[in-house]
Amino acid sequence: MTAPRTGAGGPSPVPGRRRRETWLGYALVGPSVFLFGLVYLYPVAYSAWVSVYTWDLVTEARYVGLENYRDLWSAEFREVVANTALYSVGVVVLSQGLGLVLAVLLNNRTWLGAIFQASIFSSYVVSWVAVSLLWIWLLDPQYGLVAYLLSVVRLPSVNWLGDHRIALGSLVLVTVWKTVGYPMVIYLAGLQAIPGDLYEAASLDGAGAWQRFRHVTWPLLTPTTLFLLITLTIASFQGFDIVKIMTQGGPVTSTVIYVYYIYEQAFQYFKLGKASAAVVVFFAVIVALTYLQWLVFRRRVHYAA
Repeated sequence: MTAPRTGAGGPSPVPGRRRRETWLGYALVGPSVFLFGLVYLYPVAYSAWVSVYTWDLVTEARYVGLENYRDLWSAEFREVVANTALYSVGVVVLSQGLGLVLAVLLNNRTWLGAIFQASIFSSYVVSWVAVSLLWIWLLDPQYGLVAYLLSVVRLPSVNWLGDHRIALGSLVLVTVWKTVGYPMVIYLAGLQAIPGDLYEAASLDGAGAWQRFRHVTWPLLTPTTLFLLITLTIASFQGFDIVKIMTQGGPVTSTVIYVYYIYEQAFQYFKLGKASAAVVVFFAVIVALTYLQWLVFRRRVHYAA
């Protein structure tokens, strides 16, 4: 066979152009990949190396093999894992569910809807420090606004952050209040990407509001839902600021979640090897959960034609 030719009679430039485009693509994504490896993968790799040593930042590191990993599995660590699971599930379920409800209610292009959208999303862009300090005051059992509102309706004051039975739930609610704007905006984008012809066809077939949501809106929001499920799960595992500022892991250890536990082991008890082992386990759990979520829900994801 002869080589393909251009209109001028010479060899086709397509293979060479494709090769240049391929290298251009590598060049464009290269800096991002390098920064990702430097900021994320290198610390994890370094933590994996430190995890097989015992080190307190003062004395010389001593090789101990997998001893740090064995030391992790204790009653304290199991409580941390349980706290983290409860916190993560509560944040993901409530923020994603409430975000979907708000997106459906505010899915309009009126100026009033835009004001509500901006108001709800504004809490998401505020720093965790400001939000935590605000809610410390609001939840104060003596002088807080919540205590005052309870007294107005003649209900007893509640020690939201000082009672070990409800402290973790209080952190979940504060986190949902701050982050609900994120899933709302993403769901709004997903709703506005659904073709209006599908709703018109469903209405002509006699479908009511609930049937249109169930058979049109929800199936076409599954890609958005999967994306939010993964990103919110990862974000919920990183709830350090709110714990550090509002409860410091207390009362007792009822609000110690995984990231705060790593901080305690590294910078309060100076057990760098144990903290690094916890980091490696943490990284493996996040990767496994992300893959599992994608594996379970990928067959249920529907896209608009």
